[in-house]
Amino acid sequence: MRGFDVHDLIAAYERGVFPMADARDDERVFLVDPERRGVLPLDDFRVPRRLARTVRADPSVIRTDSDFRGVVAACAEATSRRPETWINAGIERLYCELFDLGRAHSVECWRGDELVGGLYGVSLGGAFFGESMFSRARDASKVALVHLVARLRRGGYRLLDAQFTNEHLKQFGLLEISREAYHRQLGAALAAPADFQLLPAGAAGGAALQLTSQAS
Repeated sequence: MRGFDVHDLIAAYERGVFPMADARDDERVFLVDPERRGVLPLDDFRVPRRLARTVRADPSVIRTDSDFRGVVAACAEATSRRPETWINAGIERLYCELFDLGRAHSVECWRGDELVGGLYGVSLGGAFFGESMFSRARDASKVALVHLVARLRRGGYRLLDAQFTNEHLKQFGLLEISREAYHRQLGAALAAPADFQLLPAGAAGGAALQLTSQAS
């Protein structure tokens, strides 16, 4: 997609579409507007009991935005479970530029000097668009997701867009809604004020769980 820059990317999110590539080594980028959209309800986010215990006991230090590029690069890596990813070099560059503009964020799990898991996404108004996550330690991406939801709830966000429906996210209460319903939620969320950094950095697992809804 020649000539597609970071400002075009912002405009795409504002109208409810997002970019993908067919493969890591495919230079082409296309825009996706799913007929059915997956959203995680911030007011009814479910944390499975086993995961809640993990979040409380997890030895990781949770940071935000300390290594955004490292998180995106890790999400783009091929693994045995995910031999191919949709994040090509052009998409990786665009999101790093978006981060430099303050419109993208990462939530990171660190153990010592090692980045063991995390996620990243786009923040516009009161909408957060979850893009990708990775784990190098058991449940690290799920722990990061719980901390993300706590941060979004504390910061006044109205929408957590998961883009697609999958079995992994259903355990957290994922809803599948129509394109029309999504656009209504998106419009309201974009107009809402929100602050990603309102929750202090390094919040403990117990505090994060208190800010999410309830264990299931």
